[in-house]
Amino acid sequence: MRSPLRVTHGWKGLTAADRGAAVAFGHFDGVHVGHQSVIANARDAAARIGAPLGVISFEPHARMHFQPDSPPFRLMTPHQLGRTVEGMGAERLYLLPFGVEMANFTDREFARDVLAAGLGVRHVAVGFDTTFGKGRTGDPEAMRRYGEEFGFTVSVAPQVADSAGGKISSTAIRDALHEGRPEVAARLLGRPFAIEGIVQKGRQLGRKLGFPTANVPLGDYVAPKFGVYATRTRLHDGRELSGVANIGVNPTTGEVAPRLEVWMFDFDEDIYGETIETDLVAFLRPEEKFDNIDLMVEQIWQDAADAKAALGGVGD
Repeated sequence: MRSPLRVTHGWKGLTAADRGAAVAFGHFDGVHVGHQSVIANARDAAARIGAPLGVISFEPHARMHFQPDSPPFRLMTPHQLGRTVEGMGAERLYLLPFGVEMANFTDREFARDVLAAGLGVRHVAVGFDTTFGKGRTGDPEAMRRYGEEFGFTVSVAPQVADSAGGKISSTAIRDALHEGRPEVAARLLGRPFAIEGIVQKGRQLGRKLGFPTANVPLGDYVAPKFGVYATRTRLHDGRELSGVANIGVNPTTGEVAPRLEVWMFDFDEDIYGETIETDLVAFLRPEEKFDNIDLMVEQIWQDAADAKAALGGVGD
């Protein structure tokens, strides 16, 4: 039986138990289909050489260091990242802190001090377009050279195209979400884009109007196109519920910070303070401001019917 995922926040002073893995290296924001091919290469190497499978990423993301005022852009939380890579067989997750020290490593210093001396890696799997080191001077060929110098093997995953022939990238996924095309994001990710967060108490207006919603702030997530979506939500206890959600600022009843408000069908339990995860399955319509509450309520009931149809008639 495989041991549970061990998460390590750093590369210095590690015990023998946290060293010596065959690792996949990258940012892995979203763990999309291209990322999955890199992790598969590392998994194959781990099996071949008898090493644990590890995944290296950065927390915070490098963009947050270099562009601290940029809009939120994340496709997943560290918790989602850990759960996803564990499901792919990873036994180690290295969330390397990205700050001044990391930003100033040359590519050779990163390979020598972090990968070899710090993590003691036995194999490094990278993608065809991986870059590393100050100024992004390192590339897959440089990683091969450093592997020969510092004692680890290297594999390079080729480019993976989606079914439409386009490049699979985190940027393409963000673009699809910005455009209200969650089905495209799901194709590139290999699963639906999901927002995870703690349910917060709002004004409970939806409950009073007959459709109780669970409110989750978007936080550091990339903001999908504001509007109404057909959804599936997983609760803390493992139940998965179909529903309809609005993502936006709630212009009709008083603007709020961008958030997800999901109405789970046939469900009315107190889950304030619990963590839920909601898949965006289909985009139904843009967010709009209604002249009055009655018009909004009428549209929400229509949204619910449209969501059920998009989800295969659930609840009919």
